[in-house]
Amino acid sequence: MPEFEQKAEVGALTTFVKNLLKMKNPDSMLKQAQEGGLKKTLGAFDLIILGVGAIIGSGIFTVVGIAAVGSPESAGAGPSLILSMIIASMACIFSALCYSEFASMLPVAGSAYLYTYATMGEFMAWMIGWILMLEYLVAYIAVVSAWSGYFMQFLKGFGAFLPDWLVNPPVYLIHDYSTAVNEITKQGLDANSVIPHFLGIPICINVPSLVITIILISILIKGIQESTKMAGLMVAIKLGVVGLFVFTGMFYIKPQNWTPFAPNGLEGMFMGAFIIFFAYIGFDAIATAAEETKNPQRNLPIGIIGSLLTCTVVYVLVALVLTGVVPIDKIDVQAPIASAMNMIGKNWIAGLISIGALTGLTSVLLVMLLAGTRILYAMSRDGFLPKVLQTVHPKFKTPHVITLMTGFICIVGTICMNISTAAELCNFGTFASFIIVCVAVLILRKTQPDRYRPFKVPFSPYVPMAGIICCSGLMFYSMKFLKTSRVLFPVWIILGIAFYFLYGYRQQRKLEKCAELTANKEDNV
Repeated sequence: MPEFEQKAEVGALTTFVKNLLKMKNPDSMLKQAQEGGLKKTLGAFDLIILGVGAIIGSGIFTVVGIAAVGSPESAGAGPSLILSMIIASMACIFSALCYSEFASMLPVAGSAYLYTYATMGEFMAWMIGWILMLEYLVAYIAVVSAWSGYFMQFLKGFGAFLPDWLVNPPVYLIHDYSTAVNEITKQGLDANSVIPHFLGIPICINVPSLVITIILISILIKGIQESTKMAGLMVAIKLGVVGLFVFTGMFYIKPQNWTPFAPNGLEGMFMGAFIIFFAYIGFDAIATAAEETKNPQRNLPIGIIGSLLTCTVVYVLVALVLTGVVPIDKIDVQAPIASAMNMIGKNWIAGLISIGALTGLTSVLLVMLLAGTRILYAMSRDGFLPKVLQTVHPKFKTPHVITLMTGFICIVGTICMNISTAAELCNFGTFASFIIVCVAVLILRKTQPDRYRPFKVPFSPYVPMAGIICCSGLMFYSMKFLKTSRVLFPVWIILGIAFYFLYGYRQQRKLEKCAELTANKEDNV
């Protein structure tokens, strides 16, 4: 091969690698944030309230039953769920401190996608955005499945006034396919004869999930306004419901239900930690409030650690009461807290819990859909996704095309995926994003040691390394047992890499050429 051709190939490879590592300028991000002029009003207590409101909700009402009982692919923790919760909270604390450093250093609108773009380059930013898409969409599927369960519990409270077909509909109209099969099998029936088929395909549609998704899509397209008062009201409702469950259930605890304490040993305990990790998702909302926080160096770590500790105490109390009141083999995995109250004859409390859970879960669903669509919108605006996804509704000024697309994907997901698989996939995505944020902190400490950091992760590099070890440890340990999600997650990663090189990379280069031509024209003028 001639020397000039070798040099051309080396030059092309060098340019290719540089493009992959091309970063957004943090200083330009900070300039945009300063122009926004957000007022610094949040103190440590405000951040704790914000964190508790973000964390308590989807997880404690959804996956606590799965973590205790287990799923077809994972062992349950049993009463040792309280230790699982502590393990999960420790993994969160290390990662949360890394989020805090980024949030105080780059207090701009965005998430791990933006932090990665500013520190690790274009390709890693795309991958973390792709993973966040998975996290938000499958988290929605898990939560909306739980919403459906609590909605049916709520209707049963009015069984004396409502028709039986509404209170006790066929299982294939309130569950996904795999859950419907399990429920029918438990009744000693043949699933194929019970579930209707069309052209040989079984038809299972979670109708409550379908209806609430359509309603939420309509709300997001029309536009929403959230206020601090509404957020505070949601926190009060959720804490009130959880408190009612704990203070009522504690009088019906049977200590014999706590033995054996760890029926599946360390395997059940660690798998319980992996599953219950879903209940802690949301604490990063505290880190995103850095721009509006007074004295972020002091208040951010207090807010993050304080909210995590508060939620851990609440979760442990819920786990103690749930496993003490209901035998492990009788815990309902879809609506565990309300079902526990029904089992002790407190139907009116079960009804109140269902109302509170529905209220809290509805707000969580709305936020998840909103966050998922906005991540996709930001990636589309950056040129990673087709331009049509940026289309804004002429009247409501919302990204209606991407909202409709996201809603459709979620509806299909509720048909194909059960709550445990959705929660597992969401956790894989969350662990991956947490690991990348921890790694990014270590990288930026080396590449930009002099950059101003209002808050620094204490005991670095040990805390970020502990976050990497905890998250990767739980992630890879769980892969030994989760046959379905351990296949689906790598498939999602491979699809993301393929999409980037087939579309995103080329699109980025086209945008750069257009920007260069525009700049040249302006210079000539």
